[in-house]
Amino acid sequence: MSCFDRRDLGLLLLRLGTGGVLAAHGAQKLFGWFGGHGLEGTGQFMESVGYAPGRASATAAGLAETGGGALLALGLATPAAGAAAAGAMAGAATVHMPNGFFAQEGGYEYAATLSLAAAGLAITGPGRFSLDHALGHVFDRGWMVPAALGVTAAATAVVVGARTKRLRALKTGEQEALFEEFEE
Repeated sequence: MSCFDRRDLGLLLLRLGTGGVLAAHGAQKLFGWFGGHGLEGTGQFMESVGYAPGRASATAAGLAETGGGALLALGLATPAAGAAAAGAMAGAATVHMPNGFFAQEGGYEYAATLSLAAAGLAITGPGRFSLDHALGHVFDRGWMVPAALGVTAAATAVVVGARTKRLRALKTGEQEALFEEFEE
């Protein structure tokens, strides 16, 4: 096996593993599969951690993870697929950041790893053993990489920023309630 074949085989394995995990993770949100809570339960959770409206947030995250993961596994529209999945997992990482890095403590290790793997695939490309290659890379042009990552980074910053603002407002509201005067 030549070095070129090894690289392509490695990218195939990375795409199948990362894409499969992301697709399953998103299917938990969208359909309640694999022990997930579906849109209703995930929407309630999303709302509780500051992503509002919760059901719309759950739908967006589920579609980015399921769709992005499936497309990564297939090696189709790799820049957009990787960017979408990376953005969704970056949003998830912000929820877990207060718990530190390691997953066993509820940290952001898992989300960050999936995000970085997806972004890496978006940048590197799918390799020869992919639908993008079979289709002549019509959905995998060089200009698509910075465009997909840039749009996703901007959208993620807006969504995470809105969440942060919402959480600060809630915290401020709780603080104000502590200082209300008591009637005697």
